[in-house]
Amino acid sequence: MVQFFVIHGIVESAWARPYSWARNNISDLGNAHCATQQEPELRYVCSPEHGLMNVSFIVLGALLVVGAALTGPLWRRGATAAVARILLAGAGPGFVLAGLAPADVNENQHVLGALLIMGAGNIGLLLAGAGLPDDVPGPLRWVTSLLGAMAITAFGLFLSRHYLGLGMGGMERVAALPVLLWTLAAGARGLSRQVARRRDASSPVTLSAG
Repeated sequence: MVQFFVIHGIVESAWARPYSWARNNISDLGNAHCATQQEPELRYVCSPEHGLMNVSFIVLGALLVVGAALTGPLWRRGATAAVARILLAGAGPGFVLAGLAPADVNENQHVLGALLIMGAGNIGLLLAGAGLPDDVPGPLRWVTSLLGAMAITAFGLFLSRHYLGLGMGGMERVAALPVLLWTLAAGARGLSRQVARRRDASSPVTLSAG
């Protein structure tokens, strides 16, 4: 996940005309051609390092699928958790499609990728709050579901072109980034817990005399 944000910064810094998080889509970074785009808002797009961005999309998508598969033991049993994992994993192929089919090369496939990311992925995030295991504190479950609800609402606003002062790119990020940020936080939490367990397992047992 970290590679996506690092490469995002590298690719946007290569633009001759400054890239704007408010005026530009994330997908603009992966567009293969320099041109004035009319939809959904008028803007000029020219991303010299578009190939690097598209590779980042593909790698990110693959990592999301692998992560969803490997974290099975960390979820509750039951239908809600299973559906949440499947939908979150569905964001992975969405990013792969976005990388393989830039918006100015194959718009239909790219839109399908965006629907998987901001549609399936965000619904999965909403359900994830109820699918997390019992050792996850209640507030974290509520925050997870609230993030999902916020991202779904932002996706609807983005599609209806109501940007609430954030700009097209800003609203898209409110719809697209919660899944990535939550996945990054969940992965960090799981890794820290594994490290702690291994440390406890390797610690010598001290027997008290009595």
